[in-house]
Amino acid sequence: MELPQIRMQSQMARISITTQPARQEIQQPKADLSIQQPHAEVSMRTTPSKLTIDQTQAWEDMNLRSVSRLIEKFAQDGKQAVAEGTGRRASQGTELMKIENKGNPLVSQAFQNAHEPPRALGIKFIPSLNAVKINYEPSKLDINIQPNKPVIESRVNKPEINYIPGSVDITLAQRESLEIDFVNIFPE
Repeated sequence: MELPQIRMQSQMARISITTQPARQEIQQPKADLSIQQPHAEVSMRTTPSKLTIDQTQAWEDMNLRSVSRLIEKFAQDGKQAVAEGTGRRASQGTELMKIENKGNPLVSQAFQNAHEPPRALGIKFIPSLNAVKINYEPSKLDINIQPNKPVIESRVNKPEINYIPGSVDITLAQRESLEIDFVNIFPE
């Protein structure tokens, strides 16, 4: 015998999910930067050097004097010769006044006046040592530097953000179904 049967055939529903991922783009433009460095202010001041050479004594040692110096020397030598001559004559006159003292002043004075004293011989360096006087003042250099600070100008640029939101699409890919079939309900 055949029993009655109920046959059920079902099919589950299926969903389809499609996702579109979100996208975010970020761009950072470079900052606008301007840097200027002004030149430093430099000032220099120089005091010139000075060289002084005095050869007066060297020329005088070589007997090459200027006219004014020669006149001055001759005047001085003349004054000295007059003073020596006056002193010699005064002392000789005193000797002659005291002729009664022992000695023969006339002969000795005649001998002194007739002969000049011998001149000294020797090596003489012309011009004498350190006759040329040299004086040197070096130059002076004053340097003044005034630095200038750099001029920096900057402008920050904001980032560029581009956002595309994502999406989720949900659809029904397959509908649910239920089939019921009755078998052997009615016997034959």
